[in-house]
Amino acid sequence: MASSKMISRKMIKLLSPTPPSLRCHKLSFMDHINLPLHSPCAFFYPKIPQNYSNKISQILENSLSKILSFYYPLAGKINNNYTYVDCNDTGAEYLNVRINCPMSQIINNPYNDAVGVVFPQDLPWSSSLNRSPLVVQLSHFDCGGIAVSACTSHTIFDGYCVSKFINDWASTARNMDFKPSPQFSASTFFPLPSETNLSSTLPTTHPSKRHVSRMYNFSSSNLTRLKDIVTKESHVKNPTRIEVASALVHKCGVAMSMEKSGIFKPTLMSHAMNLRPPIPLNTMGNATCIILTTTVTEDEVKLPHFVAKLQKDKQQLRDKLKDMKKDMMPLYTLELGKNAMNIIEKDTHDVYVCSGMTNTGLHKIDFGWGEPVRVTLATSNKNNFIFMDEQSGDGLNVLITLTKDDMLKFQSNKELLEFASPVVESTK
Repeated sequence: MASSKMISRKMIKLLSPTPPSLRCHKLSFMDHINLPLHSPCAFFYPKIPQNYSNKISQILENSLSKILSFYYPLAGKINNNYTYVDCNDTGAEYLNVRINCPMSQIINNPYNDAVGVVFPQDLPWSSSLNRSPLVVQLSHFDCGGIAVSACTSHTIFDGYCVSKFINDWASTARNMDFKPSPQFSASTFFPLPSETNLSSTLPTTHPSKRHVSRMYNFSSSNLTRLKDIVTKESHVKNPTRIEVASALVHKCGVAMSMEKSGIFKPTLMSHAMNLRPPIPLNTMGNATCIILTTTVTEDEVKLPHFVAKLQKDKQQLRDKLKDMKKDMMPLYTLELGKNAMNIIEKDTHDVYVCSGMTNTGLHKIDFGWGEPVRVTLATSNKNNFIFMDEQSGDGLNVLITLTKDDMLKFQSNKELLEFASPVVESTK
């Protein structure tokens, strides 16, 4: 098993100090009701050009220092009640680490869990209250390749903001004159109610060590095949690649559950929907709502039927939000979350959680030495599906996290393997 050795640890300060007028960054109600965890993503670069080999860390540090002047809440401290960030310019935590194995040993491992070595120990998906809202790790492999990982507080950023920040950081690394334009104004759209329980609204959860992850790839041609199946057997029009891929992994999850119990159990699947627009695209903070799709019969699990239900649920949510005052959206989102938690607690449904980081450019993040061969996240909670763009083409990668026993059943599903294949990259 790969192990790591710390080379250095430091705090990266802001190139330009935060003005006193921006010292207190008010968190929005959306921020407040989110799980206070570090969201972890990593980028693997197997071959570093000779002219970069000795200055990678300096490039990352200098560009991070500059970009933090624009993304200043990431260099502050979240208060205990999750109501504001003290933008005190403490800085972001930066670790330089050596990994005692070649990169191929990590990214060619059939289980994604092996990537944990490129993240700070015990940090992914853990509380962001007493750590820097941003923790970066540069990992050097024996083969000369590197990985750049970032753990970002979910209290401050949703997935959309993480992708904006990483893209802007990479742009700054390539051109120090680059000037991003993030707006930390989410609290003006989603203000905290004057009377609210200032304890954490939703429970903090930690992934069990029994959970494992595997990444699967849906090629563009296989996504087209799935879309054809859905449209020919239903009245569904223009299904998206995430709709058909999530319908298939949901169906495979149901098959896995029935193999264990021998009976069908109703399901609940959630999808995250970005609220930009209606709020401006450069708004930083949490701005998502969840779409809840349920099935109560085996017939509803069939791909055309499930996609039809999913599209209907998405449209109903859009219609609901269209005329809703923006300051009511967090309360509605919280209500949806509580409904889902009630179902989870009653254990009447198998629950699956979907989120997407597609169309964000994360698969092409270039700090100056080329694009990554792998972009991934750390293992999370069970029954979790995270969709990402594949490294080339128009396909999808999906990171699937299940219990170890469930994964053994899931990965042998013939229908899954007909349309998706385990991701295996070669650094040769």
